[in-house]
Amino acid sequence: MSHHAFGVDIGGSGIKGAPVDLRTGELTSDRYRIETPQPATPSAVGATVAKVISHFSLKPHTPVGVTFPGVVQQGVVRTAANLDPSWIDVNLRGVIRTRARRDVRAMNDADAAGYAEYRYGAAEGKDGLVLLVTLGTGIGTALIADGRLVPNTELGHITIDGRDAEEYAAESARDRHGLDTAAWAEHVNRYLQEMERLLWPDLIIIGGGVSKEFDDFGPLLDLRAPVVPAALRNEAGIVGAAAQAAESARIAKQHAAARE
Repeated sequence: MSHHAFGVDIGGSGIKGAPVDLRTGELTSDRYRIETPQPATPSAVGATVAKVISHFSLKPHTPVGVTFPGVVQQGVVRTAANLDPSWIDVNLRGVIRTRARRDVRAMNDADAAGYAEYRYGAAEGKDGLVLLVTLGTGIGTALIADGRLVPNTELGHITIDGRDAEEYAAESARDRHGLDTAAWAEHVNRYLQEMERLLWPDLIIIGGGVSKEFDDFGPLLDLRAPVVPAALRNEAGIVGAAAQAAESARIAKQHAAARE
């Protein structure tokens, strides 16, 4: 049994990938990154993903996972706020399969990060409900319930005091509203309190670039659940995509064996 898979993280500014050791969650080679083409159409992005994959000498049956900054249902893109709108209702798996001649597991980028943190990072082995919240230009969320990922949660768009949560508590809101760290932390705390009221998580993980500043604002948060910074930082998307691809391949093999 191989202990390696490959992850690709599609972002608004860059598309990067690397092979992953599934036993440790560590990259086995330096990431390879190409700037996201503009416009970021399915054809252009698919070709770029294919270049990232072909940069590495992968074995034919290496599981490959690809993240996307939007809702992905059964491989089909449903939202694409930070990429070209022509992605809507496009089969991402099909696009990559055509360009790279490999089947892939396609998933939301926040889901990949959350799964990576559960498998290898800040929530490793944690029972119960884990909530990952990425605070950046917007708010991304991932839910892992007793080790199972609940895909495509868009909890950054709930309403807080009459406003979309992203407008209220994303990292970008700090500059947009001229908030100092303490004032912004109050906004984040209010958002997370609403998450606690609705979900009762056992652990909350803060991801995104602000996780590096957690020591500045983390102590200002007042919540029931423990709140910790993400551990895998910028590698989380790649690692989570690879791990989910390997898990999907394992389940597919089990189902095939059961039918024989």
